[in-house]
Amino acid sequence: MKKVFEKIIEGILACSGFVTSLTIVLIVLFLFSEAVGLFHSRVIEEGYVLALNKDNKVSELTPVQIKDVFDEEITNWREVGGENLPIRLFRLEDVTRYYTEEQLGASYENAGACITDLVEGTPGIVAFVPRQFIVRPDSVHLLRDNTISLKDVFAGAEWFPTATPAPQFGFLPLITGTLWVSLFAILIALPFGLAVAVYMSEVADHKIRNLMKPVIELLSGIPSVVYGFFGLIVIVPLLQRVFDLPVGESGLAGSIVLAIMALPTIITVTEDAMRNCPRAMREASLALGASQWQTIYKVVIPYSISGITSGVVLGIGRAVGETMAVLMVTGNAAVIPHTILEPLRTIPATIAAELGEAPAGGAHYEALFLLGVVLFFISLLINFTVEAVSSGKRK
Repeated sequence: MKKVFEKIIEGILACSGFVTSLTIVLIVLFLFSEAVGLFHSRVIEEGYVLALNKDNKVSELTPVQIKDVFDEEITNWREVGGENLPIRLFRLEDVTRYYTEEQLGASYENAGACITDLVEGTPGIVAFVPRQFIVRPDSVHLLRDNTISLKDVFAGAEWFPTATPAPQFGFLPLITGTLWVSLFAILIALPFGLAVAVYMSEVADHKIRNLMKPVIELLSGIPSVVYGFFGLIVIVPLLQRVFDLPVGESGLAGSIVLAIMALPTIITVTEDAMRNCPRAMREASLALGASQWQTIYKVVIPYSISGITSGVVLGIGRAVGETMAVLMVTGNAAVIPHTILEPLRTIPATIAAELGEAPAGGAHYEALFLLGVVLFFISLLINFTVEAVSSGKRK
């Protein structure tokens, strides 16, 4: 009977492990399946076209060029490989500037013919209109509408998913913002976390350790929005005064908040790993004439490097994946930061802020899922890197 019971327990544990692994794999596959559709989406907004005069020789524009044209930063076709001709923008709402209501019809039934005539007769025009309003496609020149490319996404310097006529899905500002904040968060948290862990494990007496440990562990249970409020009320104004910034919301504010949030994890895991160092090893080191600090540096820390690595990985994971606190204190600006004192935006904050507004199945929705895939690979790369460094030190 006992063996049967043990077999049942063993089977339950095996099934639990299998189900957990399968769930993780399915989540990753779901992310990929939703994200890959972005590269099948068109550059120009679905259902719309960019119509040019028949004599215009420009056949293709990049998403950035389209945005610059409609932002009037490019004003001559010569700047995009065409003739020396001023660009005239036309959007559907501009039709009443060219035609009267009588010409367009009571229900705008003549709008398509009017718009097509306008494009035919205006040499430098670029018309952003629904496809059905070009009633004679052979009489005008339609810009080629390519699919969104890897270069547009991973080398794009602008994130503007609601831009018209060509949304911008450049990941570069979001990736650099995430790495920028996470790097400085770990640079701040790791020395402090390691120092506190060494103090609690090797220096502090029993009473002080018993007092500090519950307080530090309590910090890890505080909701992230509370840390965000603390950063917004205390850290942001302080940085604004100290560095004389126009706004205090910046990457440094996010890094400091994330460092505070990562400290409890780093301290707890690292301190537990150090306390697991055998007492005999400490005593042997001291017996050979080493000082307490030499013993800590030469014996305790090398022995505990695996646990320290785990603490670092967990702390980095907290920093990379944090959402609400970062969203509140970094300024939420989707631009490539040049210094840590500038506003920026991270990948988790972008997903949290925009997923509820993105139409399901659209390019914006798929781009957010692709950001989730990028975040997954960043976390995976960090884990592999830290493990490789740790394995090298153990050898």
